[in-house]
Amino acid sequence: MQVSQTLTESEPVIKDWLMKRNCSVSPRQFVGFYASLALFSLAVATPLFLNGAWLVLPFTGVELTVVTVAFLIHARHAVDYERIRLFQNRLLIEQMNAEELTRFEFNPRWVRVETGATPREPLTIVSRGQSVKVGQHLAQHRRKQFAAELQASLRRLA
Repeated sequence: MQVSQTLTESEPVIKDWLMKRNCSVSPRQFVGFYASLALFSLAVATPLFLNGAWLVLPFTGVELTVVTVAFLIHARHAVDYERIRLFQNRLLIEQMNAEELTRFEFNPRWVRVETGATPREPLTIVSRGQSVKVGQHLAQHRRKQFAAELQASLRRLA
């Protein structure tokens, strides 16, 4: 069930899981890499253009446009995350996907955690006809471990 309610700070969190993408470079490093790539491409294309190979410059423009689009798509999803918080009377799931935040709230006593048919599939949290896929940012070998930890935490509340 999707909710838009704000959290009350007085409610104690029993367990808090945060799963994020593994970004190996900072935004500043990413921009620096892109700038160096663009400068290198233009440094190669400009002398060729000046020596009469005029088609090199349009292809360099196409190359840089495609790389820019790919980098923008990557940057849009660089801060995606999933946060699962277990409270005494609710399980709150927040999913940030391309700057869009979605929240789901379940009664933890009615929640069932299902693993995927294959290790590549994310976990599914099911409760009263509603389901949410979680664990998309976890490595495959960590999904089973997370599912066991979540199930154990849920059992302690029951």
